[in-house]
Amino acid sequence: MEMKTYKCYSGGVPMPWGKGTVVRGAGGFVFVGGMTGWIEGYNPKSPGFHQAPTVAEGAAAQTRLVMEKIKAALEDMGSSLENIVKMTYYVKGPFPDGVGRSSNWRLDVIDEFFREHCPRLCSDDNPPPSELIGVSSLAHPDMVIEIVCIAALPD
Repeated sequence: MEMKTYKCYSGGVPMPWGKGTVVRGAGGFVFVGGMTGWIEGYNPKSPGFHQAPTVAEGAAAQTRLVMEKIKAALEDMGSSLENIVKMTYYVKGPFPDGVGRSSNWRLDVIDEFFREHCPRLCSDDNPPPSELIGVSSLAHPDMVIEIVCIAALPD
C-alpha cells in the first residue's frame, strides 16, 4: 500500500495539519482533512492569531469557501467532487433546537455549490453519506463549520 499526505499552506506557511492523504493499493481513496473557512494569512502558529481577522465572515461565506477548498483539494489529489463517497460536517453551536436548525448549518449553500459543480450530490438528489455533528468550538473562535471528505480515486 502507498500513502502520500499533502501539506496545507497559507501564504507559503505550512499549516500544522495535512490537506489530505491519498491511499493507493487499498482500492484508492482520497482522505481530505478537515477544511475550514480560514482565509489567506491565517497562521495558527503566530502569536495572537485568535484575534486576527483571518476567517471568512459568516456561516454562508465560510461554508462556500470550505466547499471550494474541498473541490480544489480533491482535484489536486487526483479525484473530483464526482468521486465523493462520504462527508462529515462539524458545526459550531449553540443548538437550542438541534444542530440541523442552527444558523451555522448552511445546507442551502452546500446545495447551491453542488448544483453548480456536481448536481447529483445535492441533498435533494443523491448526496453522499454524511454525519452532521454539533461542536462547541473549532480551531479559531470565528470558525463555524469544518468539513471532512472521503473520495475515491478514479481508475
